[in-house]
Amino acid sequence: MEKEFKTAARLEAESMAIAKLPLSDLRLNTDARFPWLILVPRRPAVEEIIDLNAADRAVLFDEIVRASNSLKAISGCEKLNVAALGNMVRQLHVHVIARFTDDPAWPGPVWGVGEAVAYDPPVRDKLIARIREDLVS
Repeated sequence: MEKEFKTAARLEAESMAIAKLPLSDLRLNTDARFPWLILVPRRPAVEEIIDLNAADRAVLFDEIVRASNSLKAISGCEKLNVAALGNMVRQLHVHVIARFTDDPAWPGPVWGVGEAVAYDPPVRDKLIARIREDLVS
């Protein structure tokens, strides 16, 4: 019997669902210091991009490009960081992070820098609505 897909608990705790794309669940990291999307392919027991079949890899790459374009346009960021690390959460997921030269972690990585800051709900909701409009419409 094939294993059922379920988003890893840490991803659930640290991000919010935005939309279902053809392959991935699109999520917003809850740390308002960094506009940060997470793509989680809905494939059970997949840890690496190389674990996806060729068709799914192509769809994931397209979703990464679409999410990156959307986040860059909406945030006006100076740089995008795109990564699929999986050291803390083994489930395959891809981070798309908008970076600015004045953000708290610049020029280093965002992981482990300072304390997370929660979004003000109206700001968060507006960002989610813009991303949904851009990617799902």
